[in-house]
Amino acid sequence: MDDIAGLPRALVTLCRVCGIVGYVGHRPALDVVLEGLRRLEYRGYDSAGVAVLTGCTDASGAGGRGNLSVERKAGRLANLEARLDEVGRAAFGGMAGMGHTRWATHGPPVDRNSHPHRDTAGRIAVVHNGIIENFASLRAELEADGVELTSDTDSETAAHLIAREYDSGETAGDFPASVRTVCRRLHGAFTLVVTHAGEPDKIVAARRSSPLVVGVGAGETFLASDVAAFIEHTRDAVELGQDQAVVITRDGYEVTDFHGGPSEAREFTVDWDLSAAEKGGHEYFMLKEIEEQPDALANTLRGHFVDGRIVLDEQRVSDQDLRDVDKVFVVACGSAYHSGLVAKYAIEHWTRLPVEVELASEFRYRDPVLDRATLVVAVSQSGETADTLEAIRHARAQKARVLAVCNTNGAQIPRESDAVLYTHAGPEIGVASTKAFLAQIAANYLVGLAIAQARGTKYADEVAREFAELEAMPAAVKQVLSTVDTVRALGRELADSKAVLFLGRHVGYPVALEGALKLKELAYMHAEGFAAGELKHGPIALIEDGLPVVVVMPSPKGRAVLHAKLVSNISEIQARGARTIVIAEEGDETVRPFADELIEVPAVPTLLQPLVSTVPLQVLAAEIARARGYDVDKPRNLAKSVTVE
Repeated sequence: MDDIAGLPRALVTLCRVCGIVGYVGHRPALDVVLEGLRRLEYRGYDSAGVAVLTGCTDASGAGGRGNLSVERKAGRLANLEARLDEVGRAAFGGMAGMGHTRWATHGPPVDRNSHPHRDTAGRIAVVHNGIIENFASLRAELEADGVELTSDTDSETAAHLIAREYDSGETAGDFPASVRTVCRRLHGAFTLVVTHAGEPDKIVAARRSSPLVVGVGAGETFLASDVAAFIEHTRDAVELGQDQAVVITRDGYEVTDFHGGPSEAREFTVDWDLSAAEKGGHEYFMLKEIEEQPDALANTLRGHFVDGRIVLDEQRVSDQDLRDVDKVFVVACGSAYHSGLVAKYAIEHWTRLPVEVELASEFRYRDPVLDRATLVVAVSQSGETADTLEAIRHARAQKARVLAVCNTNGAQIPRESDAVLYTHAGPEIGVASTKAFLAQIAANYLVGLAIAQARGTKYADEVAREFAELEAMPAAVKQVLSTVDTVRALGRELADSKAVLFLGRHVGYPVALEGALKLKELAYMHAEGFAAGELKHGPIALIEDGLPVVVVMPSPKGRAVLHAKLVSNISEIQARGARTIVIAEEGDETVRPFADELIEVPAVPTLLQPLVSTVPLQVLAAEIARARGYDVDKPRNLAKSVTVE
């Protein structure tokens, strides 16, 4: 997609997981930080916290050694503000500080896991966005040195490591250098923002594969994971690059690489308003979240292939337990159910186990056959879906094992499951699922590979190859996103249609169902998804002149037999006057004569095709809804999480 209103592409997809704000200047830092966190709360609302340096540079420019005042609280930002009122805001009267709203990745959303995290002496505070993949070994190293960690998070390790470097490492006494040294040791994706009571007039930050922006004002400097945090105060911003660190003071900023060498950072001016800033420059959150899908996929996969093995986030089932499984149920609702239909093809192919995919609302009412050898995979974005929660309770009562795939750390479904794989897609504001759906597909594939690994139906090199193919998918989705202008134009053309049909075979069939659901959710149109082989068994009666029919084509190489059958289907419906819209692999010239509109997607392995072919259908539905004048983020009669049956 084109850059949005002059903003660099790297910042169009902004904070994926948590909200971060930092400030040094002439205003009361607490006010600035809390204001910024309010702008970012939708990006993380499991907990919130602030750290303010008191005794630091004031409005007159006087400075001195400071104290570090920290407060944090689980839940919404309002909980933190109530706590600040309770303890007294006078203790947070400095002109430098930072804040954080959390979307939990390591450890449940409770007070002790809330940011900022401090070192043992309470002099250093850290807020963190991202995932530190090697935190387990770093934590073990610290504990071996006698450090007592007080949280379950990966983030706390950074605070203790920086304190150790500052006290006795090769960079002793050099705050920025100590932060850079620790950053070189961290694996994964992270934005770190760090304060030190002994360095009250500066804040140090660093980033790798996670966004960080500097805002430059008159006598004040800002840090944030999103320009929305400071756009009310300044539109002059600096985009930090990969593996860059920055020191901010009230007089400006200095950017270096992780070794302390000078490094260039791109300056830019934000030329859109606050409302647009919160949405990354997009008219709707959903459009922003569609663009965030490459990051959602990368974050979901990150850290789950360690030492040649697939690992889950929380696993209270052994490899032997997985070897004992003789049947798998996937239970879910809505888009999550469609992700389970995709998973069926992969899990059965890789594990040779029978897989049934069930609507959670029907599962326990039909008395399914469950026992200790049954694995139930429960898929839920929120982790609080009432039907899915009751389904897993029923499964556990029958002694079945439950594995949760969820986007919300600490939610009820993960808490009641035997194993958990978090999707790490970050908060999804749009009611119609986009990035959470793609992340669920990827997570379901990881579950399948974990079972195959334990059962020995996939050798280690085969698991590694499958994972490598998954790792290539964020780039493939990004390629699709760069070519959707024609889909947008097509959506505007189809806005007056009365109905749209969707056809698919193999993994394309669940994609067709998802495409139809998106159109129903957003544009309030009649839309149906069919298995293309069923066309002659009834649905072909619906075909009439001008009816749009979207066809999800399989690869002519990976599924040649099905490809030929679908070409015949397209020919049949085109002959009856339908308008054919075909999603096909790049270079598939055999479908071109039968496609009134051809949407090309990258050639990928057959089982992974839903990750690229779903994206144009999301864009199509959103554009049709916009053209019809509907609120894309808040479709009528729908809620983001269905917490009652």
